[in-house]
Amino acid sequence: MTRKIKVLLSKLGLDVHNRGIITVAKGLRNAGMEVVYIGNASPQEIISTAIQEAVDVVGVSSLGGAHLTLGIQLIEGAKEKGFKDKAAYLMGGVFPPADTLRLKEVGFDEVFSPGTTSAEIVTSIHELVSSSKTSNG
Repeated sequence: MTRKIKVLLSKLGLDVHNRGIITVAKGLRNAGMEVVYIGNASPQEIISTAIQEAVDVVGVSSLGGAHLTLGIQLIEGAKEKGFKDKAAYLMGGVFPPADTLRLKEVGFDEVFSPGTTSAEIVTSIHELVSSSKTSNG
């Protein structure tokens, strides 16, 4: 790939625990990716920004307990705007293990739990973007 992978990162909803996502953003930048971090945002704001920025990856963090409700809204919004198949969708955070399966069922390509390393996230992004998943470049 000759161009940088472009990743949008956001805190999903009103959750203010941002240390993890900022660490992820630095790791992705250090791996040569372009990172657009918008802080806290609604699912609609995230999708609008993803479309405007023509990102390859949409990554959200949720530690506030609304990961299923807001995650489903995010994926449904992406489908409504015709952007679901144009980016990979990732979620990280703290939630019950059973919810990981549910998040993947609704359309997240990867779900990361505490303890996931930056290297694992970078590898996952490279695999998703190099597949036919994204097509913004």
